[in-house]
Amino acid sequence: MNGRTVLERFPAGGPRGSWPAEEFARARRMEGLPAEVVMDLATDTFLVIVRGGDGSAGGIA
Repeated sequence: MNGRTVLERFPAGGPRGSWPAEEFARARRMEGLPAEVVMDLATDTFLVIVRGGDGSAGGIA
């Protein structure tokens, strides 16, 4: 376990000018979660994560 909870996954090939992972993370930060976006190179996916999560909000990456 590496101590992060994945809240949502977004494909890296989104439409030009669209940043759905960043928008989702911003909305979670507005709710008080310290959400951030990281890249999963193995799957070419952006992950919105919370570090040090307990696994209750989603799957552990």
